[in-house]
Amino acid sequence: MAMFRIVVISDNDGDAARLRAALAEHGFAGETAGDVDEAAALSAELHLALIETASPARAQQLAQELKRARPLPVIALLPREVLPRLEGLPGMDDFLLKPYDVSELSLRIRRLVQKTPHADGELITRGDMVIDLPKCEVAVGGRLIELTYREYELLKFLASHPGRVFSRETLLNRVWGYDFYGGDRTVDVHIRRLRSKVEDATHAFIDTVRNVGYRFVKS
Repeated sequence: MAMFRIVVISDNDGDAARLRAALAEHGFAGETAGDVDEAAALSAELHLALIETASPARAQQLAQELKRARPLPVIALLPREVLPRLEGLPGMDDFLLKPYDVSELSLRIRRLVQKTPHADGELITRGDMVIDLPKCEVAVGGRLIELTYREYELLKFLASHPGRVFSRETLLNRVWGYDFYGGDRTVDVHIRRLRSKVEDATHAFIDTVRNVGYRFVKS
């Protein structure tokens, strides 16, 4: 299951379907809508809207209407020939000119979603990591990570307090519970397994503080 859900508002149903399929290959779940009313009526949780149209004026209008109905970051997808006429796009958070590279679009989507505040507190975003609390899902760079229940709870606790160092004893008490009788080694084993799943050559999230414990890197 993709972590980010995108709605595509397009003047062309075929273009919208092709874009949704392309985004799925980059780890996004997509919905399509012909207008703002359809987009606003979608029951699924949405993280961003893409507006694909030939008219900058229509893109602005749709973006402003959508933000009033359902506040979402918006990226406009516009034909290249309109560039000389662009003097700003009120209501838009970003735009991309066609033909565009879907890989670049996916990076822009992630950047916007990750920097957009979520008032409901349902997402914990730490760099390329996103923890979706209602779904109990973790994604790194848009890739869903399979975690055990305890690994998820440990990661969620550390990520909720970036930069703060926790001793093994504290982690046992806060994540496993005060009635857990296992030793400190339990924490070390789970940290090692967690790192093997969420970290790689370009992602490092958990620091070992020698003779003390662990902390989530404060980016």
